[in-house]
Amino acid sequence: MKIDILCVGKLKEHYFVDAITEYSKRMSRYVKLSIIEVKDEKTPDHASEKEENQIKKTEAERLEQYLESFAYKIALCIEGKSCSSEEFSLQIADLENTGKSHIQFIIGGSLGIHDSLKKKADYQLSFSQMTLPHQLMRVVLLEQIYRAYKIKTNEPYHK
Repeated sequence: MKIDILCVGKLKEHYFVDAITEYSKRMSRYVKLSIIEVKDEKTPDHASEKEENQIKKTEAERLEQYLESFAYKIALCIEGKSCSSEEFSLQIADLENTGKSHIQFIIGGSLGIHDSLKKKADYQLSFSQMTLPHQLMRVVLLEQIYRAYKIKTNEPYHK
């Protein structure tokens, strides 16, 4: 399985970089992982709804350059469907069983994902009704993908 994480912005905090490095290393026995970062837009203080929408649109256009037509695209957004780790593992297994060999997860910037990009996704996934920082979301996503493969292969992993 090939998995791409398409995301906005570069990680600056060393503890996020360390966590991503660790999970990427752990996952290498299960998947071919790529993390693709695009430039984020600066959001002015007290930005209007119109300005925020334009920022999301610009970031979406940057992400769209990396979308593969044959890949199964999953947008991470608060209004998406939530599931347990076991259900997430089953979803990945089902994709593999139906011949999907490439998944692209899309993580927006600090304002989220523009609607145009959500519409291009095959599935919208929510990890929480709470707002999570997009940098932290990368770590959470990688941990859950790793956990999904541990569940799928019936290997032990901490609970």
